Amino acid sequence: MTMPRTVVTPIQIRFSDVDMFGHVNNASQQMYFDLGKTDFMRQVLSLSGPFGGLSLVTVATTNNFFRQIRYTDDIEVHTSVRKTGDKSVTLFQSMVDRRDGATVSDSLTVMAVFDFAKQASAPLPDEWRTKLLG
Repeated sequence: MTMPRTVVTPIQIRFSDVDMFGHVNNASQQMYFDLGKTDFMRQVLSLSGPFGGLSLVTVATTNNFFRQIRYTDDIEVHTSVRKTGDKSVTLFQSMVDRRDGATVSDSLTVMAVFDFAKQASAPLPDEWRTKLLG
């Protein structure tokens, strides 16, 4: 069996992401994980938005924060598939400091397949499953 593909997304830290303590706020880190998910869906599934068809929507997320991120840090988000279900995909993401390779935070996200035209959940298409696990 082949290992699931990992998509690496460089992150540009904005001045507005930094809070009064001088570190990147946890809410901003969640946005970085969201950028990684978007990049992953675009690269692996060729999804660029719902626009009436099938897409993936977040239904649960858990984050762990291991160390602070500062404005001058050089970080990237690594996104890969942890598992697939009948109607869902679980993604694992790690935010990595490119200077020393340390994981500064991570996230586990369950995403459901959603049919925006029907406004209902849908089965994970076989074509997606093949791409996700390829």
